[in-house]
Amino acid sequence: MWKFILGRTLQSAFVLFIVASVAFILMHLMPGNPWATLGMSEEEYKRVEELKHAYGMDLPIYMQYFKWLKGLLHGDLGYGYNNMTAINLFIWKFAKNSIILLGTAWIITLMIAIPWGIHNSRKPYGISDRVAFFLGFIGFSVPAFVLGYWLQQLFAMRLFWLPPSSMHTPSKEGQIGDLILHLILPATTVALGMLAYYLKFIKDGMLEVLDSDYLMTARAKGASERRVVYRHALKNALIPIITLMALDIPSLVAGSAIVENVFNWNGLGRLMVGSALQRDYAVLVAIILIVSTFIVLINWLTDIVYTIVDPRVRVYGRKVSVK
Repeated sequence: MWKFILGRTLQSAFVLFIVASVAFILMHLMPGNPWATLGMSEEEYKRVEELKHAYGMDLPIYMQYFKWLKGLLHGDLGYGYNNMTAINLFIWKFAKNSIILLGTAWIITLMIAIPWGIHNSRKPYGISDRVAFFLGFIGFSVPAFVLGYWLQQLFAMRLFWLPPSSMHTPSKEGQIGDLILHLILPATTVALGMLAYYLKFIKDGMLEVLDSDYLMTARAKGASERRVVYRHALKNALIPIITLMALDIPSLVAGSAIVENVFNWNGLGRLMVGSALQRDYAVLVAIILIVSTFIVLINWLTDIVYTIVDPRVRVYGRKVSVK
């Protein structure tokens, strides 16, 4: 077990190294730069050249790479091109806001999808199952920005139940209740996109195991139907869901970038779009690295949890698949 964890940790570190290196090189090979000389006075141009020299941004790309890599090993993400501010000083605030949004949407999705999917598996093709199918049709076919706009127009602009955008009402920064009100619409938009296929996967997974021999044995021994479903069947039905959760992270992060811009939510997605428009490549590389680290970490945890949840999997330095 520990040998497997060590191997997966080393693989994850290597993947992050490759992703960070490729992102750095590609960003610095892109045409253009964040400093537009057109319209600059001579003093402004000289000031920019002094800043570039002071931070080593006029060095050859390979020297910038090794300098950046050395700082990265010490937790230094570099400096933003536009304001020459250490990226560490502001990027974690945006990352925290994205985690709040995505974490809330994920929790909402699982709280709804698991009991609803179990109910639909026990009564397939019923009214509840048809409603889930219709919801899934909307989630699959409607883009996130369109869905967010609809919700915004209905609940904020027409019914006036919820605030339309931003994270806080002016003068109410830091109040949890106000944050929750602003969180409802963007979190619901993200959750509706995920809920569609989570419902389908949970229902299909439950249908595969409900007629299994071991569940018939449990029923024959006098186990209640609730215990059979939630204690035995759900554990095996969750195995593909765990895999889905890991595979869903990249698309979830990409979708959140759209939702954050629709609702003016100050997360990594909104920062990424703004940095791309301003050609602040240093911030873009830092965002790519943080998101990649999050994705790799989730996949690492998924592999560990998978070996715990599935009793048929045995680990002897490697994970053996069950046919």
